[in-house]
Amino acid sequence: MSGGVKVTLLAGGVGGAKLAEGFAGISGVDLTIIGNVGDDEEFHGLWVSPDIDTLTYTLAGMIDRNQGWGVADEGHRALGTLRSLGQDTWMTLGDKDLGLHIYRTMRRQRGDRPSVIAHDVARAFGVTAGIVLPTDDTLQTRVRTASGWCSFQEYFVRDGCGPEVMGLDYAGAEAAVATPEAITALEEAEIIVVAPSNPLVSIAPILAVPGVAQAFDEAQAPKIAVSPIIAGAALKGPAADMLRSLGGRADVVGVAQHYGALIDCLLIDGTDAPQKEEAAATGQDVIVTDIVMRNAAEKRRLARTVMDLAVRAA
Repeated sequence: MSGGVKVTLLAGGVGGAKLAEGFAGISGVDLTIIGNVGDDEEFHGLWVSPDIDTLTYTLAGMIDRNQGWGVADEGHRALGTLRSLGQDTWMTLGDKDLGLHIYRTMRRQRGDRPSVIAHDVARAFGVTAGIVLPTDDTLQTRVRTASGWCSFQEYFVRDGCGPEVMGLDYAGAEAAVATPEAITALEEAEIIVVAPSNPLVSIAPILAVPGVAQAFDEAQAPKIAVSPIIAGAALKGPAADMLRSLGGRADVVGVAQHYGALIDCLLIDGTDAPQKEEAAATGQDVIVTDIVMRNAAEKRRLARTVMDLAVRAA
C-alpha cells in the first residue's frame, strides 16, 4: 500500500509468513519482506525456492494451512511418475508447485534476475506486499552433522532434522552482492522487524550477505525481533535444537544473546516472563506479550503490537 508506514520484515518460511500476513492485514502499512534464499536448491532440474514460495503462497491465500507450506488442494502425480522412473523424491513437490518451479527455472535460464522473477510471480498471484531477495547470487545454507556436510533441505526434509547439527555454513555469502531492492527496503524502512523465524537458518543467511548486513546495521529505523522460541521450544522447526547443539541456549535468553546489538527490542511470550530480566541483560528492551499466532486476528494483533512499540521507540 503505497504511502503507508514502511515496514521491512526479514523472514523465513512458515513463522515469517504468519507475521507477514499480520502486517498485510493492517491498513496503512507499506510492507516489504526480505526473504531467505539459503534454502534454495535444484530438484529434478528445477530451481526451488521454498521460503520465498511459502511467503508468496501465504500472502496469495494459496497456502496449505494444514502443513504450513505448499499449495492447498495439491496433487502429486508428477512425483509418482518420477518415482516410477527411479528418481529420488524425498523432496515433496506438488503438481501445482512444480508449475511455479518450471516457470522460475525457465526465466532463470533466459537470464532474468531472480529478484524480478520473484516480483513477477508475487504480482501474478495477487500479492501486493513487496517480496524481495537479499541477493540474486546463489547462497546456500550447508549443515554439518556426524555424517559430514549436506544441504539444508537434505537435513530438514530428507533426514527430518534428526541428526545433531555440528556446524553451519552459508556457502556463497561472502561473494554475494546485495540486491538494490533489499538495500532500499532497509534504508527507507520506518520499522524493521525480524520475524519469529529460525535465527540460524532463516535470518542469518539474509544477514550473511555483506551489503545487507551493512544496510541493516546502518538503518535508522527501530529494529524489533519476535522470539521464535517459547518455553524453550520452537513452535515449528529445529531452532531450539540448533541453538542448543551449537553452544547457545534454547530459550529466549539464547535468542537475545544471538541477536545482541543487532536489534533494539525483543518480543517474548508471556510464558517466558520469568526470563525477561535475564534476556534484557543483553542490552535490548524485552517486551512480554502474546506472540503465538493461531489465526488471522492474532497475526494482526501481533503486527499492531510491533508497530506500537516502534512508534514509542522512535
